[in-house]
Amino acid sequence: MSACSQPKDPLEIKIDETIDIAKNQYKHMMSRLPNGKYPKTYYAEKDEFETTESWWWCSGFYPGSLIYLDELSEEPIFKNEINRVLDDLKKEQYNTTTHDLGFMMYCSYGNTNRLNPSDEYKSILMNSAKSLASRFNDTIGCIKSWDSTKDDYLVIIDNMMNLELLFWATEHSKDSTYYDIAIKHANTTIKNHFREDYSSYHVLNYMANGDVKRKRTEQGFSDSSAWARGQAWGLYGYTVTYRKTKDPKYLEQATKIANFILNHPNLPEDKVPYWDFNAPDIPDALRDSSAAAIIASALLELKDLVTDEALSKQYFNDSTIILNTLLTDEYIAKNNTNGGFLLKHGVGHLPQNSEVDVPLTYADYYLIEAMLRYKNLK
Repeated sequence: MSACSQPKDPLEIKIDETIDIAKNQYKHMMSRLPNGKYPKTYYAEKDEFETTESWWWCSGFYPGSLIYLDELSEEPIFKNEINRVLDDLKKEQYNTTTHDLGFMMYCSYGNTNRLNPSDEYKSILMNSAKSLASRFNDTIGCIKSWDSTKDDYLVIIDNMMNLELLFWATEHSKDSTYYDIAIKHANTTIKNHFREDYSSYHVLNYMANGDVKRKRTEQGFSDSSAWARGQAWGLYGYTVTYRKTKDPKYLEQATKIANFILNHPNLPEDKVPYWDFNAPDIPDALRDSSAAAIIASALLELKDLVTDEALSKQYFNDSTIILNTLLTDEYIAKNNTNGGFLLKHGVGHLPQNSEVDVPLTYADYYLIEAMLRYKNLK
């Protein structure tokens, strides 16, 4: 051992082991994935590997996970597959029917451009940002999430995750239009989406003049409940918004959301939340590993943004508790099982009985990202 090297801690050893499993799993997944299709989920009882196409909101997570795994490897083992998928995905740069272009294009092209910048990647990202910006309404102050009737203007908390693409677009082009849209959306969301305890609703319906018509929760237990993944989206989104703007109100928002999550009486000791913080059958309610992975990754960034050392230490400790929980046989799949997905026990949309207690492509992405962030801290 060299004089400047440090022995690996137990969590880093566990992370390295899990990364090896992830590489094997994604090779297994590649063998089941038809051309032009993207992994969605897997149902073990039927051995059913479910796929979708590039327009789906999660299409960027599969190439994004492969890019992260290549970054964690000594040699690029998924290069050909990444290039194949990106070549198919690039047509979505012109998709103006979705607010999820951040998920779709920044998790994929954003990551590959970060590692291997190219004019082509930057052009695709700029076109994606233009498509996303086309959904912004200045009177309402938000990017429309879901298309509905002409009298509805639906905005979901998830949309905070798509702002990073807009921040990048201004950084690259020097055109402040994209930055201005992002902060207006973030400000309107702070004003209307959050309750006094800093939990958030899932869906807001705005009137044409910007007034709120209705606040509700589509994928959680009830309109007054705190859907776990929604809280995770908010935490991650405002952490990124502070990183990109350095405006302290966004850091305050992120820390208040973190406080709600981490100090909630219904958060289990192992820090993997129930699918909804107010689920009626706690402690027998399902956990959501996807929410846990998003929270862990966000905390590993937020810990370096706060100036309070005690708070930074808490965020780091709680993120490691989550990782130590997720990186166990309870949550990590064995080789060549789980359809090739890494993480088990995600909850997509329980009220509609959709993707319940199954692997989810975004759960893998944010878990791999959290492991990468932990190793980079070391």
